[in-house]
Amino acid sequence: MSNRLGGQHGHTAGHLSNFSCKMIEIMHDNRLLPYFRDPYKLLEDAGLKRGQHVLEVGCGPGYFTIPAAKLVGAEGGVYAVDVHPRAIARVKEKIDANGVKHVTPMLANAAETDLPDDSIDLAFLFGLRYIVGGLEGLLKELHRVLKPGGILSFEKTRGSAEKMISEVEAAGFRYIQTKGRILVFERAK
Repeated sequence: MSNRLGGQHGHTAGHLSNFSCKMIEIMHDNRLLPYFRDPYKLLEDAGLKRGQHVLEVGCGPGYFTIPAAKLVGAEGGVYAVDVHPRAIARVKEKIDANGVKHVTPMLANAAETDLPDDSIDLAFLFGLRYIVGGLEGLLKELHRVLKPGGILSFEKTRGSAEKMISEVEAAGFRYIQTKGRILVFERAK
């Protein structure tokens, strides 16, 4: 997997100011955060395993990106997608600082990734309270890029878990389980 910057697909990050992005970066880069929000535990609950090709939706400044890359190993890969150029720039810095070669940062709307059909083993969305373009378009794209039987994991942030499960199942996924705060689904064939 190459270390490249994907295209924008005509979308902007206007919904998230540079100031807001910087505040998220400061919170995520706090060395104390892993004691309260262990990225490895959350990613394991989401189903990440060695050798998988993973799509990180809304990677922000990369709090989960390097841990995800370590979990999937060099035989796997991570596509880190965000609509904000500052987030992608920070992810690229972390990739370089950690010498990781199997992460591809993508400046794109996750509802329009241009990834090949049936190419992703697992997609995860953690901490997103707002999804550019809405959940429906994103779920359609995730159904397209996930392999049959591929895993889709959401971190429960707010709102009804039952409503989230219903919306995701309506888009062609089957609810499997909840592990901690993670709702796990499988792409139906």
